[in-house]
Amino acid sequence: MNERPFPGDLLIVDGAASVQFAGDRALRVRVVSVDADEPYPGWLWLTGYVLNRRDRATAKREIYVRLAGLRAPSTSASRVRI
Repeated sequence: MNERPFPGDLLIVDGAASVQFAGDRALRVRVVSVDADEPYPGWLWLTGYVLNRRDRATAKREIYVRLAGLRAPSTSASRVRI
């Protein structure tokens, strides 16, 4: 992903975004907010809801990720208006 995510975006957060999300620790996250500050170039803090397989929120998380490692799922529901 080259541009910063927006609230409502659905993202796949896996090992490409941060080593802590590698393998079976990958998440599907619906973005709630993105911190305006960029602590290190290419890295950002975002807040979002972790979604289960039924697209239900199971937890709200604040995560630190590499922008280039974020990706949208291959479905048409990658952004909703909130």
